[in-house]
Amino acid sequence: MSIRIAPLPQSFLRRVRREGIDDLGQPVKRVVAAGGEPCRDVLRRAEAGEELILASFTPFTKAGPYKEYGPVFVLADDTEAASLPALPTDGYLRDRFVIRAYSEAEEILDAAMVTPEEASAAVEQFLGRGETAFLHVRFPTYGCFALRVDRS
Repeated sequence: MSIRIAPLPQSFLRRVRREGIDDLGQPVKRVVAAGGEPCRDVLRRAEAGEELILASFTPFTKAGPYKEYGPVFVLADDTEAASLPALPTDGYLRDRFVIRAYSEAEEILDAAMVTPEEASAAVEQFLGRGETAFLHVRFPTYGCFALRVDRS
């Protein structure tokens, strides 16, 4: 099955970089990377010394009990948002991560904690179900949003 990793919305990236306002309408926090922070816009880990923005983001578009906001790091400078044809398992996601399957109504249908080696099978299984509209991948320790997976 062919997949697409959805980039962060350009409207969000422009607003946090140019206006300094996040999805909750609050000021963003500008920080210098210690190194290793997960940069959601480019789907890689930050290098020490890079300028980052820490901002609240919601990957949801509909109101409901599952709509949540959480912190994300993005590069402070304008960059092309990443859109990949496969999960970035080369360090960005690390050794374990959570995949959640969502319906068109943006409600959780299923979830699994996986390793990079198990990820493809879990993605295939979840997206193979007709009721699954998209997947979210999250970091397990803090629960932060890592990326969205769509069918290609």
